[in-house]
Amino acid sequence: MRTPNAVRRRPAAIAAALIAVVVAALLSTAADPTPSPARADNPIIQTMYTADPAPLVHNGRVYLYTGHDEDGSSSSFNMKDWRVWSSDDMANWTDHGSPLSLDTFSWAGANAWAGQAVERNGMFYWYVPTSERTTGQFAIGVAVSNSPTGPFWDALGHPLVMNGEIDPSVFIDTDGQAYLYWGNPNLWYVKLNADMISYSGAVTQVPLTTQGFGTRPGSTERPTLYEEGPWVYKRGSLYYNVFAAQCCQEFIAYSTAPTATGPWTYRGTVMPAQGNAFTNHAGVIDFKGNSYFFYHNGALPGGGGFTRSVAVEQFSYNADGTIPQMNMTTAGPPQVGTLNPYVRQEAETIAWATGVETEWTAAGGMNVGWIENGDSIKVKGVAFGTGARTFSARVASATSGGTIELRVDGPNGPIVGRCAVAGTGGWQTWADVSCPISGATGTRDLYLNFTGGSGFLFNVDYWRFAV
Repeated sequence: MRTPNAVRRRPAAIAAALIAVVVAALLSTAADPTPSPARADNPIIQTMYTADPAPLVHNGRVYLYTGHDEDGSSSSFNMKDWRVWSSDDMANWTDHGSPLSLDTFSWAGANAWAGQAVERNGMFYWYVPTSERTTGQFAIGVAVSNSPTGPFWDALGHPLVMNGEIDPSVFIDTDGQAYLYWGNPNLWYVKLNADMISYSGAVTQVPLTTQGFGTRPGSTERPTLYEEGPWVYKRGSLYYNVFAAQCCQEFIAYSTAPTATGPWTYRGTVMPAQGNAFTNHAGVIDFKGNSYFFYHNGALPGGGGFTRSVAVEQFSYNADGTIPQMNMTTAGPPQVGTLNPYVRQEAETIAWATGVETEWTAAGGMNVGWIENGDSIKVKGVAFGTGARTFSARVASATSGGTIELRVDGPNGPIVGRCAVAGTGGWQTWADVSCPISGATGTRDLYLNFTGGSGFLFNVDYWRFAV
């Protein structure tokens, strides 16, 4: 939680670059009434750097589990916690904060790297790699929660497995047998028991053959393309293993098999090496009749190999079940459905944000903060119907506040309302504000543009429209 004289956490260079993105978008839209590509929806999270996406479909929503690259990481991975986001339309993503960190594991030392979560019998199990404090060796831990958004707690008090390798992927087969895969430079699996926090049998090493995982050019030490980051799933009767290939720069490749344990056959490239990062990490799901491929790159301002950002593409399998090759885009996938503005919407539900960040509120949950003049939030595909008459928001300000300027269709599109925010006496001292609305009809992209004086203006917890 910030104080009135808090220092903005995002480096000044990144903030300036984000402002440049907004300025470019405003200038472009002024000349062209269509939304500017500068306001594209990939990467899907802009309030911080994220990596290693692990999507999970549950009860009509996609829950996205990610790593978190700290701001300013330029020469090494600086990762202390994991984050959760969710969406029911693949366009607007809600920030659920960090329900799991290195502090969750008493035995962990550092390195909150790539993990994956799965649901079983109403409980959620999140498998993550981190270095064990006493030895420095990488181990796989398991955290558990009764909610997809946490909080999570250490299920064991010690590692589930430890052999110095990383990147766990969990998969529950149609017969109920669960598997945990992981590894770099090797590939391993164990058969998990029904409790999901223990396993039966030995830790098994998967043979990395060139037939199974392709041929790495110019390497005798590592003859196959397999590098790290397995993502194992089943579609029909075919098992897929999508993985980061070669190094460095990694590309995404995949193999298939008739069983969960092989034998694997190499099938080719899913995503070539591209984007401003030397790693990549895949997650694949089906949701609402479509297939989605998650990955990361370094596309945000200040981004790179140690400051990555999660993105997603929609795709269709070929008729024979193979995965088509795809490229990174700035557009992202089409929205599935619309957003209802007449129910409470968390301010941290965002399609595209500029300048703002998120934080925990004193009462629990998240709010949008670090708002300065010129910052903005885009919410995509808002279904106003025959028209909204009022807008209300829950706000807090330790300064003199500012204004929420509501526009539709673009960042400088028609203004449908202006809501004044006065000082409330504290960053977590909340009050309700409202204002009349005119012209918000049909299904439109909504922009919350924030204006005011210098410094931080106010926080926003949630908002809604009314007829």
